[in-house]
Amino acid sequence: MEPLANLVFGLSVALRPENLVYAIAGCVIGTIVGVLPGIGPIAAVSLLLPGTFGLDATRGVILLGGVYYGAMYGGSTTSILVRIPGEAASVVTCLDGYAMAQKGRAGPALMIAAVGSFVAGTIAVAALMVLAPALARFALRFGPPEYAALLMLGILVIGYMSSGSMLKSLLMAALGLTLGTIGIDMSGHLRFTYGIAELADGIGVVPVAIGLFGLSEILATSGQSASPPVVAPRLRDLPPSKEEWRASAGPIMRGTVVGFLVGAIPGPAHIISSFASYALERRLSRHPDRFGHGAIEGVAGPESANNAAAEAAFAPMLALGIPSNAIMAIMMAAMMIHGVTPGPLLIREHPAVFWGFIASMYVGNLVLLILNLPLVAVFATLLRIPYRILAPLIVGFCILGVYAVNGSAFEIGVMLVMGLLGLLLRKLDYEPAPVVIGLVLAPIFEMSLRQSLILSGGSYAIFLQRPIAASLVGLAALVIVLALVSLARRFRRPRPAS
Repeated sequence: MEPLANLVFGLSVALRPENLVYAIAGCVIGTIVGVLPGIGPIAAVSLLLPGTFGLDATRGVILLGGVYYGAMYGGSTTSILVRIPGEAASVVTCLDGYAMAQKGRAGPALMIAAVGSFVAGTIAVAALMVLAPALARFALRFGPPEYAALLMLGILVIGYMSSGSMLKSLLMAALGLTLGTIGIDMSGHLRFTYGIAELADGIGVVPVAIGLFGLSEILATSGQSASPPVVAPRLRDLPPSKEEWRASAGPIMRGTVVGFLVGAIPGPAHIISSFASYALERRLSRHPDRFGHGAIEGVAGPESANNAAAEAAFAPMLALGIPSNAIMAIMMAAMMIHGVTPGPLLIREHPAVFWGFIASMYVGNLVLLILNLPLVAVFATLLRIPYRILAPLIVGFCILGVYAVNGSAFEIGVMLVMGLLGLLLRKLDYEPAPVVIGLVLAPIFEMSLRQSLILSGGSYAIFLQRPIAASLVGLAALVIVLALVSLARRFRRPRPAS
């Protein structure tokens, strides 16, 4: 009965009029972000972060959470209608969703995507209610050595699970950790400030995140002006046939399970889960040749997995204080700015924030289902905005968002530098997300490491003398070994003859 009582308490917080307004606003903004190609949920959450400073922690995290999973919903619209994924996890939806649209079945594809997302999101939130408190109770047994080892393992797993090279991901995480050491350290000494007074407080998450994801995206896609042709389906064309409902039921449930299991793992889980679900449905299908040519299962499974993974990603962040991706790192930074530290003590010290946010996901899933069906024609119209108009507006919002944090022109300069750095990283095929994760984790990791060494009198053996810490260090070593084995296999492959 405890989960039910917690849900009732959470709903009593989430359904307060002031909190409900922010949940709905986040869902609407997130859906628009998902529909508009090129912006992405990371940039949107970064831009809105300064806007939450005047709110309390509960409303702020509800708003940003709505933007995040709202973008997961909205990304399917462009994938199906114009074969342009609104965000990375919707890439696989293009394969069969757009093929269905070409056959005049865009309406059923959109409705199955919305219903699958609703079902998967609701089930994932229910599982999150059970999993997160259990994780937090286990994590209460952690001391500084265990926490430092856990953070090290998390960074390694993020690198190992990244879509690109593990070495490149770890280099980016190391860059983020280095940026996190700038400013006054725990002993009161200045580090890496080089006489610049503005760096005494360190580099903020907001200018780094907005520069790496918002500004660099505009720089990378500058020059686009033509709007793609869009044909929005009418409301009466949305309902799928009985055969399509029947064919979608299994993929929705399987996609939910795949998405939740993968979503709790650090890394680009929502992307991995959507591709894993698509591969699973194709393998289980009696007619795999239909995939890529308008199979409804190719829409139902990946969209369900995508949204289940988006909800599951909150489990390690809320219960352990470890962000599984860049968006979770920004969410974690937002909570810390409001004086709320995610981790094992969150449920005990801030129950209204934790359970109110969990319950708001239920409300958000229902709001998104209502939004994505009747208003699909309205959201599709946004695709007709010329990029030459949209891009300057986004740049303006980037500058205003950064300046609103501290009223500092210096931080606008940091954002510009990070925007250029983000563009360079894209050109060199480096993933910028670990930079933000490293920046957020740096002070927590440094504090845990220093406290561990103080407890042991400067001996690193403390990480091997405590069972939980030793187990986590062993898992970290295993990740490194797996990465080295994968690298060795890659070098052993015979090169094709020229």
